[in-house]
Amino acid sequence: MQQVPKLSRLSTVNQDVVELLYSNVFNGLAITLLSISAITFGFDSGSAQYTKQVIWAVMLVLLLIRALDGAYWFVKLKHAPYSPRAPFYRFCAGSLVTAVLWAAFGIAIFPTLSTLEVASTMIIMSAMAGGAATVLAPSLPLVITYTTIMVVPMSMRAIYDFRDEYNMLGFLGMLFWLSMCGAASRANIFILRAIEIKHKNDELVELMRKEQNEVTRVNKQLLESNQKLDTANNTLEKEVLRRTKTIHQLSNLDPLTGLMNRTAFMQHFEGMIEQSLQSSSQLAILFIDLDGFKQINDSFGHEIGDAALEQAAKQLSQFCDSQCVGRWGGDEFIMVLPYADEETAIAVGQAVRRSLTNIQHVNGNDVSLGATIGIAIYPDHSKDAATLVQLADLTMYQHKRVTPGVVGVFSSLLYDKLNEEQRLRDGLRQAIQRQQFHVVYQPIVNANDSSLWAVEALARWQFNDQWISPALFIPLAEKTGIIHDIGNWVLHRACIDTAQWPDDTLAVSVNVSVLQMLSDSFIRQVDQAINSSGLAPHRLHLEVTESIFADDMAILTDRIAALKARHINIAIDDFGTGFSSLSLLQALDFDLLKIDRAFIQQITDGNDTIVRATLLMAKEFGCRTVAEGIETTQQAEVLTAMGVDCLQGYLFAKPLEKKALLKWYTDRTG
Repeated sequence: MQQVPKLSRLSTVNQDVVELLYSNVFNGLAITLLSISAITFGFDSGSAQYTKQVIWAVMLVLLLIRALDGAYWFVKLKHAPYSPRAPFYRFCAGSLVTAVLWAAFGIAIFPTLSTLEVASTMIIMSAMAGGAATVLAPSLPLVITYTTIMVVPMSMRAIYDFRDEYNMLGFLGMLFWLSMCGAASRANIFILRAIEIKHKNDELVELMRKEQNEVTRVNKQLLESNQKLDTANNTLEKEVLRRTKTIHQLSNLDPLTGLMNRTAFMQHFEGMIEQSLQSSSQLAILFIDLDGFKQINDSFGHEIGDAALEQAAKQLSQFCDSQCVGRWGGDEFIMVLPYADEETAIAVGQAVRRSLTNIQHVNGNDVSLGATIGIAIYPDHSKDAATLVQLADLTMYQHKRVTPGVVGVFSSLLYDKLNEEQRLRDGLRQAIQRQQFHVVYQPIVNANDSSLWAVEALARWQFNDQWISPALFIPLAEKTGIIHDIGNWVLHRACIDTAQWPDDTLAVSVNVSVLQMLSDSFIRQVDQAINSSGLAPHRLHLEVTESIFADDMAILTDRIAALKARHINIAIDDFGTGFSSLSLLQALDFDLLKIDRAFIQQITDGNDTIVRATLLMAKEFGCRTVAEGIETTQQAEVLTAMGVDCLQGYLFAKPLEKKALLKWYTDRTG
C-alpha cells in the first residue's frame, strides 16, 4: 500500500499556521455577517440604502464561499497530511476580499452617512480590524494587509472631509491602525515562537522515545545474551548440538516457509535421480509459480505477502514428503514426485493448483491466489537434475505468458517453439541494419471502374533465406519494443516510394501499432517522414485497428487530433471486429473504414448485415469504405452494388514490390 510522504519541518510549521487561521474562521464569518447586517439594516441611509444592500448581498455570497472552504478544511484536510500552500492562499484571498468589501462599503456610502452612522461604521470596522490583529496574527503579511484595508481607506476619507468631527474620527482611526499593526507584529512573533517551541518539544520527545527504545532494546539484548551465555556455560554440549542444528537449518531451509531452499533441494533431487536410476523408475519435477502474488504484495504489503507464501508452503507440504518440496525463490516453489509418470504428475499438479486457489483469506484480508505449473519427467525429458528443473521452468514460463493458471508438461515441440522464438527475437534486433526488411504494396482500386486509388504498404521480413510471416514477427516486435524502429522504417520507405510515383494523386496506407501511437516521438517521426520524402500529407493514410482504443484513450485521441491537424487521413482497419462506439467515430472524425475480410467471405452466403450496417455508418460519418480480401468477381460485384467505395484483394493483385507495382499499373492503364 502506498504510504503518505512525510512532511518537511517547514511544511509542518506552515500547516500549524493554516490550522490557527482556520480554527476561528466560522466565528469570524459570523461576526462579519452580524456586523455588516447591523450597519446595513440598522440605519436608513436614504438613497445609499440600495448600495448598502448590494454590498451586503455580495458579502453574504463571499462569506458562504468562505464557509464552504472552511468546512472543506475541517472535513477533508484537518486530520490528514496535506500541502498547506493552497489552503493558506485560499484563506488569505477570502480574508482580503472581505476586507476590500468592507472598505468599499465605507467609501461608497460615506458621503450620505450621518455622523452617528459614520462613527458606528468606523467603530465596527476598527473592531473587526482589532479582532483580526489576534486571529490573523499567525501570518504577519495577512494581518497587516487586512487591518490596512479595513481602517486606512475610510480613515483617510474622514481626514480629508470638510467636517471637523469627521477629521477627528479619521485621525483616531489612523492611530488605531498603527497600534493594531504593532500589536499584530508582536502577536505574530509570539505565535511563531510558540509554534517553533512546540515542534522542538515534539522533536525532543520523539528523540527521547527513540533513545529509550534503543536503551530498552540494548538492555534486552544484553539480558538475552547473558542468559544464553549462562545456559551455554551450564550445558555446553547441548548448546553445541543446538547450534549445529540451527546452522544446518539456516543453510538448508528457507527461513520464511521452513521448506528446503534451492541448494538443499538440488542436493536431495540429485540423490532421488540416483535412486530412480537404480530402480529404473520415473519421477516428475513440478515447477510452481504463484499467480496473483504480486497483486497481494502491491495491495496489502510484504507482511501479508509473506503470510500468503507461508500458507502456500503448508498447502504444498500436504502433497509430498518434506524432503520433496522446496522454495526456489520469490513466489516460485519446486516439487519432486518419485515413481510418478506424466499422467500422475498432471493429476497431482491439478490438485496442487486447486489447493492454492482455496487460499482466499490471509490475516483477515481477502486474496486471490492461483498457480501455473510446468512439469518435466525423468528420464523421458532428461537425466540431469539441473536440466530437468530448467525444462520445467521453461514450460511454466511459456504457459504463464500465454495461458496462466494451467498445468503443462514439457514437450520437444514446446522446446523447439521457444528456441525458434528466441532465434527470431535475436534476428529482429539486426534485421533493419542487415537490410532484411522489404516493403510491398497491395493496390486498392475504385469499385466503379477498378482504377488505382491507393496502395497499402506491408512489411516483409526475409531471415536466413526464409520469409517470416508478419503474423509471427509483428507480435514479437511488439513484445521486444523493436516495433518502433520497424514501424518508423516502413513509414519512411512508404512515403519515399509514394512521393516518387508518376501519378501524384496516389495515396499510401501504412499500418500503425498501438505502441507506436502511444510513443511520445510518434508525431515527430511522421513529420520527419513527410518532410524528408516531400509527400503531400493528404496522400498519407495511417491505419489503426479498433482494438487500439482499449488502451490510453486520452493519449490516442490527442495523437489522432494532431495527425488530422496535419491533413493526414486516418483509417480504421478490420472494422467490425473491435468495439469502437458511434460517439468515438464521430468525435475522432475518421476518413476511411476498412471492412474486415471475415465479413466479405460471408457475402456470397447472403450474410451481409454487418457490411450494410458499416456502409450506413460510413455514409452518416462521411467516410469512404474499403472492402478487404476480395477474391472473386462475384464478391466485387455484390459489394459494388451495395455501395462500397474501394476494393482490395487477390482478385486485383497480391502485394507487389515497387517495380512490380509500376508494371501492374502500366499494364492496366495501357
